Amino acid sequence: MEYLYETHLHTSEVSACAVSSAAQQVAMYKKQGYAGIIVTDHFINGYSTCPKKLPWDKKMEFFASGYVEASKAGKKSGLDVFFGWEFTIRGADFLTYGLDLDFLITHPNLDLMEIVEYSNVIRKSGGYLAQAHPYRDAYYIENKYPVQPYLIDGVEVYNSYDRDEINSRAYSFALANSLPMQSGTDSHGKSDRRYRGIILNKKAETIHDIINAIKEKKVKLV
Repeated sequence: MEYLYETHLHTSEVSACAVSSAAQQVAMYKKQGYAGIIVTDHFINGYSTCPKKLPWDKKMEFFASGYVEASKAGKKSGLDVFFGWEFTIRGADFLTYGLDLDFLITHPNLDLMEIVEYSNVIRKSGGYLAQAHPYRDAYYIENKYPVQPYLIDGVEVYNSYDRDEINSRAYSFALANSLPMQSGTDSHGKSDRRYRGIILNKKAETIHDIINAIKEKKVKLV
């Protein structure tokens, strides 16, 4: 059997750009035949709805609320839901998997880190880091090129919100540097134009099953 997973998804509870709630996202992905989704809401240094005046632990609880609501809906519908986030550094985005709310709570000021420090902390803590849409040419992105390959574990080479030429450059970068590849919808909800993701030949029980499959290059790209 084959199992389809979304690797890049936002909820309106947390991400200011999203138009669908966590429960609505779960319902849509269940209908599309996905086995699971990774909720990657924008972290508080990105396009987030998190109130700025909250103390750090409350900010992190707020940040995780999209995942929590999606997880509740997923348990009811039979869709597996995993936790992640999209970290932003001067407009460049990094999908982060494999760590939990406790990690976030115990790392205050994580949002202020530059990429070298952030990469070091995440990966030493057992997390996985992939640069999302590395060649996106939006006005808010200061550096429209990938970071140094040694700083990341993988590359998002297909994103439904980018032109074919942009995705092709990301693919070439990953290929040239022997980096694992992944595909994601960058889902915002009802406005999504086409669904993407990765296909595993074995059901993922944990987020680390997905991470390992990507790292071992044992995924099919949608």
